[in-house]
Amino acid sequence: MKNVREFIWPLVGLLAVIVSGWLLYRELRGMSLDDVWDSLTAVPAHRYALAGLSTLVAYAALAWYDRIALLHLGVRHISWLFVSVTSFTTYALSHNIGASVFSGAVVRYRAYTSKGLSAPQIAVLVALCSFTFGLGTILLGGVVLVLDPTLLHRLEDLLPTMLTNPATARVVGFLLLGFVALYVIGSVLHLPPLVIRKAKLEYPRPAVMVRQLIAAPLELLGAAGIIYFVLPSHLEPSFIIVLAVFLASFSAALVSHAPGGLGVFELVFLTAMPDIPKADVLAALIIFRLFYLLIPFGLSLVVVLMFERARLAQAWRGRIGTGDGSVPPPPLSSTD
Repeated sequence: MKNVREFIWPLVGLLAVIVSGWLLYRELRGMSLDDVWDSLTAVPAHRYALAGLSTLVAYAALAWYDRIALLHLGVRHISWLFVSVTSFTTYALSHNIGASVFSGAVVRYRAYTSKGLSAPQIAVLVALCSFTFGLGTILLGGVVLVLDPTLLHRLEDLLPTMLTNPATARVVGFLLLGFVALYVIGSVLHLPPLVIRKAKLEYPRPAVMVRQLIAAPLELLGAAGIIYFVLPSHLEPSFIIVLAVFLASFSAALVSHAPGGLGVFELVFLTAMPDIPKADVLAALIIFRLFYLLIPFGLSLVVVLMFERARLAQAWRGRIGTGDGSVPPPPLSSTD
């Protein structure tokens, strides 16, 4: 059954890419490449710079995820630089290839075992980083729905009518915020671990919990900011609208298991932004993929090659040293 599941999720992701690609084709078939190019060149240079700064904020927050998890584990001997490079490489690869194909746990395992961490410690680190991201999504999703419950109307073609009702949306928002509040209370009061089947969730110390509540929203705000800054400013798209659509699109992309959310992310975003020309939205999404996904992906491949080359060289030197030391000197022969 385990082997079957390993094949099912990649197939689900491939199917999601095919279906969303076909729907995107129907959505964009009247658009020319010249329209998209005109939208790309119309973005002022300073707004490209702001999008680049947003990318740095997002990846700095992702590095903070790992640092927070290490603090939870009581590990303090690993430098910020090593943690930042490991986190950057992990997320750049998993965002593009997909967690079902190339899990971030593999990258973290290779990196952190070189610093003395055990497999159970790395498992806790990976789980806490994933939970931190989920916590940020829940927190911002709750805030957005409470502030403007009409936002789900933008997804009325993709969601059941009951969920797009403003009253229902606001209730969902309060429930999401209630979950975050329960997590905060559990941490402050040092409640016993929450056991779900074989999984055990231990509430972190308040110092760790507070950092999670800052780092996770910061990463999502930075990622959404990439798109916000390159959308046409004269149309005055509200940041809260862009953030809400981004959360919905990014969540749908993750659930779909499509590599990099390809097609799914674009389909949801285009559907939810009918008040902005499709060429402008598509141009913004291209820039997002370039800044947040493709450039980091290329850099991460260089980092992995350099790291593995260094590890191989170290292992080779150790092997040579062991070989030299294992050969005993010839015995001295005595003559009468």
